[in-house]
Amino acid sequence: MLLRILLGILLTTALLATLDSPEPATGNGEVAYSAFLEDVRDGEVREVVIQGQDIQGVRADGTRFQTYAPHDPGLVGDLLEAEVTVKSRPPEEPSALARVLVSWFPLLLLLGVMIYFLRRRGGPMGSGLTGFGRSQARQLEEGQVQVTLSDVAGVEEAKEEVSELVEFLRAPDRFRQLGGNIPRGVLMVGPPGTGKTLLARAIAGEARVPFFTVSGSDFVEMFVGVGASRVRDLFRQAKSKAPCIIFIDEIDAVGRHRGAGLGGGHDEREQTLNQLLVEMDGFEGNEGVIVIAATNRPDVLDPALLRPGRFDRQVVVPLPDVMGRAQILKLHMRKVPIAPDVDAHIIARGTPGFSGADLANLVNEAALLAARFNSRQVDMRLFEQAKDKLLMGAERRSLVMTEEDKRRAAYHEAGHTIVGRLVPEHDPVHKVSIIPRGRALGVTLFLPERDKLSASKRALESQIATLFGGRLAEEQVFGADAVTTGAENDIERATQIARHMVTRWGFSEKLGPLSYNDESDEVFLGRAMAQPARGPSSETARAIDEEVRAIVLRNYEHARGILSAHTDTLHRMAQALMAYETLAVDQIDDIMDGREPRAPYDNDPDGGHGAPRGSRVPGARRKPRPRPPVVGPAAGLPEHS
Repeated sequence: MLLRILLGILLTTALLATLDSPEPATGNGEVAYSAFLEDVRDGEVREVVIQGQDIQGVRADGTRFQTYAPHDPGLVGDLLEAEVTVKSRPPEEPSALARVLVSWFPLLLLLGVMIYFLRRRGGPMGSGLTGFGRSQARQLEEGQVQVTLSDVAGVEEAKEEVSELVEFLRAPDRFRQLGGNIPRGVLMVGPPGTGKTLLARAIAGEARVPFFTVSGSDFVEMFVGVGASRVRDLFRQAKSKAPCIIFIDEIDAVGRHRGAGLGGGHDEREQTLNQLLVEMDGFEGNEGVIVIAATNRPDVLDPALLRPGRFDRQVVVPLPDVMGRAQILKLHMRKVPIAPDVDAHIIARGTPGFSGADLANLVNEAALLAARFNSRQVDMRLFEQAKDKLLMGAERRSLVMTEEDKRRAAYHEAGHTIVGRLVPEHDPVHKVSIIPRGRALGVTLFLPERDKLSASKRALESQIATLFGGRLAEEQVFGADAVTTGAENDIERATQIARHMVTRWGFSEKLGPLSYNDESDEVFLGRAMAQPARGPSSETARAIDEEVRAIVLRNYEHARGILSAHTDTLHRMAQALMAYETLAVDQIDDIMDGREPRAPYDNDPDGGHGAPRGSRVPGARRKPRPRPPVVGPAAGLPEHS
């Protein structure tokens, strides 16, 4: 419709301009200007009419002509000298209507284009100039979402909580007869990748009622008041479709604690939050409208948003345990041709701390490896390779190291491995490698035997000692002056653990079980600017530093004593790493027990079984390079470089 209007304006302007233009004289022969001047000199021109640069005239024989004259100041003088009658007329100007149309046409065209895009911006929920204040929520009808609760695994408690909502929407009378009221709002809380949004999609697939989905960032715009208007419009539409569900993903984008930052009460986000609070539990009810929200930052949400009557129930969606991981793996393995040797429970035990998204990525990486090696099925070796890639990073075979750097890296990783095996309450070593992976030139990976919810003082000190094993191995073999910067990340992490032991966990006998956590809240939450900093005094800070130093040095010397007592084991471990580049737990057990390590078999499906890693790339060398810090361990797992 709008395009037709614009086209009509354009055609009307062109028509008026055509009608308003001077009509050319009919029957007048057009002649060249040079021929006209020659006729004037020959006395063959009797009369001319000059109108701007257009000249029309009559010859002596009565014939008419016309020509176009360039700028010629001497033309009139030549005509008078030839005794030609000269008449002059002012140039014709367009009519007032044509001038108005020509002047306003660009503005009208621009306005029409703006209206066109504003209508499109309004989307399905609104149109025209009011589209900015319309909700950006997408309404899903029954049958549009194919995900159901059977497609969600590993979070059984959360599934039970949200299934009540589905049952209430299907049979509300069963709950009302017993005097029960369904929660008006449910907040799903959990780390990223645990399946909060997937649960919401499953609810949409099971509920069989209108389902509105919107992101928290969709409410806030550059114009003040737009967010509150969109909240009102969303709930207006939801009430008209009741019973229904509203799902707000990443609600922390709009539900942060009020009084944050410098905006105060005039902040656009706060106006949006205030309107959301009113709509969820204000003067007017919203019977039949259930609000489900998801966030991984519940600590930053406004307390008024979390009170009963708004979000009555908080559903925690945690990282899955070993049984949950096995269920999630089986769910994703349905889409992949799996070899008979694959055991989801074994993979689940070796992936502590993995979220549902991590496990889906693990299965996908294994399938991609199978396609790369032209395998028809995904076997256990491919899952092992995919797990190593996710935990330790991708292998960087193109990086060339000298034999000396390779030897130094071997002793460094051997030091981590030996200390980690001999200190008490430490996670068992899973694999050690001097193949560059990610940003590290070598990796020692420890995996816990079970999911851990806490750590003892002895376990924390064992981690500190293990972190220093690499640096002390270099010092013992190459000398104190030849120690490299490769332990930078190890020192940083050991110091951090020791500081947390003193300031957070009360593991200092001198300072006692007190919290000295001086990390202030983030500025955008408002608290750090509203309250003065209350850190420890200078004397207490000095005592904290002394305690941290004492813990670090005590475990540093502990690790030194372990390596000094097992020098032969250190040399044999480093030699095995030089030969095979990667050692698994079986080979590490052989070395620790004083036996000759068995040759590890190549996990590369393209290379076949029985090829030792050390013979894969004959004569390969790597150029020297400073050891960069290792990426932090996945899901809190100890990982040393």
